[in-house]
Amino acid sequence: METATFITFIVYLIGMLVIGIAAYRITSNLSDYVLGGRRLGPGVAALSAGASDMSSWLLLGLPGAVYASGGMNQIWIAVGLTIGAYLNWQFVAKRLRTYTEKANDSITIPDFLENRFRDQTKLLRVISAIVILLFFTFYTASGMVGGAKLFEASFGLSYSAALWIGAIVIISYTFLGGFLAVSWTDFIQGILMFLALIIVPIVAINQLGGWGETVEQVGSIDPTYLDAFSGMTALGIISLLAWGLGYFGQPHIITRFMAIKSVKDVPKARLIGMVWMVFGLFGAIFTGFAGIAYFSNGGLPDGEQVFIQFTQVVFNPWVAGILLAAILAAIMSTIDSQLLVSSSAVAEDIYRSVFRKDASDKELVWLSRAAVIVIALIAIGLASNPDSSVLSLVSYAWGGFGAAFGPVIILSLFWKRMTGKGALAGMVVGALTVVIWKKLSTPVLNEAGEIIKEAIIPFSLYEIVPGFILAWVAIMIVSLIDREPEQEILDEFDEATA
Repeated sequence: METATFITFIVYLIGMLVIGIAAYRITSNLSDYVLGGRRLGPGVAALSAGASDMSSWLLLGLPGAVYASGGMNQIWIAVGLTIGAYLNWQFVAKRLRTYTEKANDSITIPDFLENRFRDQTKLLRVISAIVILLFFTFYTASGMVGGAKLFEASFGLSYSAALWIGAIVIISYTFLGGFLAVSWTDFIQGILMFLALIIVPIVAINQLGGWGETVEQVGSIDPTYLDAFSGMTALGIISLLAWGLGYFGQPHIITRFMAIKSVKDVPKARLIGMVWMVFGLFGAIFTGFAGIAYFSNGGLPDGEQVFIQFTQVVFNPWVAGILLAAILAAIMSTIDSQLLVSSSAVAEDIYRSVFRKDASDKELVWLSRAAVIVIALIAIGLASNPDSSVLSLVSYAWGGFGAAFGPVIILSLFWKRMTGKGALAGMVVGALTVVIWKKLSTPVLNEAGEIIKEAIIPFSLYEIVPGFILAWVAIMIVSLIDREPEQEILDEFDEATA
């Protein structure tokens, strides 16, 4: 790595740690650590939600998928995600912000579900916390893989050493600063990602002779690369569009809605968030598309490094350092949010709820910090395989959250007749469907990557689709069979959604 690139990169890392230390000094209780005291402005809330949402898959996974699959047929993911994110901001953000405050000032999703349905059994809180821990461990692992690939390609480190170095940086400032550190760093990281995903494809396409020349070169390699429907079946398009369903159930995204200062700030935050997202998604797609032409001669051993390679061959060392920092920003901004939500599930939703009801805020904050380290270590173990794919790990966790929490969150905000037993049924059915469907639809491979046993489900469909549908149906059926909610719950619903 060039000296200038290295200096820029290190300055960025030190800056993130300084923010973590600053946030540590003003984090005094669990609400501050988990939700930032509900004082995020619209810009910070929007970019923090976007940056924590997109993760390393936006700069590594999505360009890699376009590069590896051969062109524009991956555009359906961007379309699905854009629609899903807009609907989430439009219909869920305001109601969730209001309802969580009305429901005994709930500061986590499990906390909200317990208070919303007056669940005295603690089952809703504990099961939802377990689901969060399960899928966030896989999600965090995907970020660890992305960080390792970045450090491996940039510094020439071994995969194992790169994995540990990236993990230590991220764990450090999340451990110290909690939600405020995460949100402030996400804001900066969101700006970096936005600029990187505009600059890289524009410069790469310009180096290739312009958009027309780039399209011509890609078409000369294979004309089907220019066709968004090439190689796609109806189920394939549905699977890619269905990524948008995941937004309604991502705890690290919807907690930003809970933390925004006022519902009056939601429209401005939505505008900022959607502009950021559209430019980011299509910048990632065009980066992968340009990579098909630019690296057509030698090719890349790992398609998910296409963005990294562009930073090193197209830009001067100082700019390359900033762009590499943007990749790390994408990785860090998601992992820190996931670790934070997971640690709050351990401290608030399991430890205090089940084992120690009178635990002090100081005790819970330090338990959250300890949980950050433990969960990160488990994720590092999952990420230890150098052949791991960022996109495949993300898709599994995204589908799990979308199916387990998406229908539960939507119906809890919009259907007065929903009951706690219905919520529990939907959560369990959604999570189990994703796990079982993934298992039954994945063929068994040997060490050489050859299929030794065909999948039991003979067609390919993203597991979020059956998971979301079956969870929704389970909530409806069980709630209608169950007795009607108490009048106190109905009155609170009317007040919160007025």
